[in-house]
Amino acid sequence: MSEEVPRPTDELVVDQEWDETAGGGPVKTFLEHLEDLRWTLIKCMSAIVISMVVCFSLLDNIISILKAPLKEAEALRLQSKKQVGFLIGDERLANVSLSSLTNHITFENTEEIHSLHLVPEKMGTNWVMTLRPSTEDPLDTLQDRLKNYKPVDGFLVAFHLMLYGGMVISAPFIIFFIGQFVLPALKIHEKKFLYQTTGFGAGLFMLGVLFCYFVMMKIAIVALVQFSNWLGFSADEWNARDYMTFVIKFMLAMGLSFQLPVVLLTMVKVGFLNYIKLSKFRPYWVVINLTICAFLTPTGDPFTLLLMALPLHLLYEMSVLISRVWARNDAKKA
Repeated sequence: MSEEVPRPTDELVVDQEWDETAGGGPVKTFLEHLEDLRWTLIKCMSAIVISMVVCFSLLDNIISILKAPLKEAEALRLQSKKQVGFLIGDERLANVSLSSLTNHITFENTEEIHSLHLVPEKMGTNWVMTLRPSTEDPLDTLQDRLKNYKPVDGFLVAFHLMLYGGMVISAPFIIFFIGQFVLPALKIHEKKFLYQTTGFGAGLFMLGVLFCYFVMMKIAIVALVQFSNWLGFSADEWNARDYMTFVIKFMLAMGLSFQLPVVLLTMVKVGFLNYIKLSKFRPYWVVINLTICAFLTPTGDPFTLLLMALPLHLLYEMSVLISRVWARNDAKKA
């Protein structure tokens, strides 16, 4: 009898077992991959929709968080100009300087005065308006400065907050679903590098968002207001839709710009770049960095541009340093 020839199915099983031991997933047909991709997209869209519903239920808290930089910026601006709020009832009319009133009115403990209230008082048979200093923080009425000038603006603000917030909340789930689709086809060393890159990139993204929220946002707002005042225009009121869009896009742009080391180090890892090329490219990077920040900075003023470009340049230098350490380690192994 002739020797039995192995069937194609047997070879397929052997190849499949070898791929799985090396870290790869089972071999699938093109239609099976399309089916997996379809379910991955369905799960990603479901995560976004559910996250948008969650954001809708937390709109009050989200709006309060996004309005906080405006309050801090106003406090910083008043402190620099030594101004206090001038109010009638709960309505904030303007900011006034105490130094301009001390020639006519004498105040005690001016350092503790944060607002001046114009209130009616009865003197005998007549009612007169009196100016009463107060230690209350006038910035509690700051939400009156955020206004919707069109009826549809309220819906647009809510939709934008739901959309961007839903994308941020659902991002870990989307990464997990995409990983379920992609990781089975990768080898063990590829999976390890992908895990490290994802964790490093997520940390840098959150660092960029937090740096923008706690440092850059209030400085950018103050710079915008002062620039408008320098041009001779008042900036006492904000369009709520424009303000929310400005804050969200500014934080997202800063978070994405902090992904620079991930891109550079990935290119170093695949052999496209090394620390020598990065060092020689430094002068060109300074120009490219300023150009990119000019497009990403929503305000457009030079001070905010430089404030955004500085941490990006530090990240570039960190990438050069890490790539140099990698090169030394590779040389020692060789």
